[in-house]
Parts: sequence; structure tokens; C-alpha cells
Amino acid sequence: MARPLAMVACVFAMCVCVRAISGESVGQYPLHAAAAQDDAAAIGRLLSEGAELDRRDGSGSTPLLVATRENRVRAARALIDAGADVNAKDRIEDSAYLYAGARGQLDILKMTLAHGADLRSTNRYGGTALIPAAERGHVETVRTLIEAGVAVDHVNALGWTALLEAIILGDGGERHQRIVDLLLQAGADPNIADGAGVTPLRHARSRGYREIEAALLAAGGR
Repeated sequence: MARPLAMVACVFAMCVCVRAISGESVGQYPLHAAAAQDDAAAIGRLLSEGAELDRRDGSGSTPLLVATRENRVRAARALIDAGADVNAKDRIEDSAYLYAGARGQLDILKMTLAHGADLRSTNRYGGTALIPAAERGHVETVRTLIEAGVAVDHVNALGWTALLEAIILGDGGERHQRIVDLLLQAGADPNIADGAGVTPLRHARSRGYREIEAALLAAGGR
């Protein structure tokens, strides 16, 4: 099963648009600009001068979310240490925590987890940070989120768990095999089916993912 092409095209266009808006607005917001440039010294100076820590730009992004999108670790640290809201969402339901998790930005993710990340927070697909991390093959991110306590069997708006996304949207290779193992070891239910009633085992078998099929069978998959 694949994500409908129309949905993919729509989401891609929306993301490009939001990035363009954010790129235009950072010049109008000094703290956002400093975050994009990874300039921790400027961030400290601007905050001391009264800059609003969680001010929104044209896309609804806070300076921390700008830093996270660009993977600016020093800027993210300066903002988080100053008390930036790691759960503040932009107009497309991204937060620093959710974005770092989805993109495998482990340094920033760990900072958000240490500063109040809402593990139940969900993205625009109704999924936790764990689900896109599993889909994209971010092994250490998946491990970190599991250890933090993110629910492994959460079902998103597409009707998929992290286990299903790792199989349906993964490539069956070593990274996704390791992620499936991590999820199963964490107690993920191998028999939660998608909205059409297709189980993880059936998806793995239909794609020829033999190693994943074996792991699911060993965990009681049907």
C-alpha cells in the first residue's frame, strides 16, 4: 500500500510553501534570523534586549523551530536553555520536538526530551514522532523515542502504527529491519492491521521482506 500520490503532491507543495514563507520572514525577525544562522551569541544578545523568545513568523514558526528545521544545534541549545517552548507548533502542526524526531536530528531531539517534550503530541497526520522516525529509517531516533516512553502502538490518521509505516514505507533493508526489531522488543503488537485489515506480516510478505517477515512470525505475527 502506498500513500496516495495526490496526498504526497499536496503535502510536498505545502511544505515548500511554508519553507518559502519562513525563508522570507526570517529577515523580518532578528531572533529567527540568528537561529537560522546558528548564532548563539546573537540569540543571547537579542534576548537580553527583550526579544520575544517564542515569537511567531509568517509560517507560525518560533525561532526554535527555525533552528530545528536547519539543524542548528547551538542555536537550538541557546533557545531551549532560555526556556523556548519545544512543543510550540507552526501552521502545519510541526514543533521542534516533532520535527527533530521525524528528521532524525538526535542532538536537538534529546534536548527537547530533556525540556518537556510532549510525548503524546501528534503531527498533521495524527502521528507521534516515533512513526515518521520509523518510516525514514532513523534507528537511534526510534530507540531514543521508545526509551523516552512514546507509545509504540499509536495509530495515526492513515490507520498506521510505527511498525506498519516501517514496513509499508520502508525499504526492507538493515535499518528498517533493526527498527522493526526495536519496536517488537518494546512490545509493539505485530497484529495491528491497517485500515484495510492488512497486517504487518502480510505487508512484509507481499514485499518480499524476508527478515522482517521472520521477526514478525517470531513475535506472533499472523
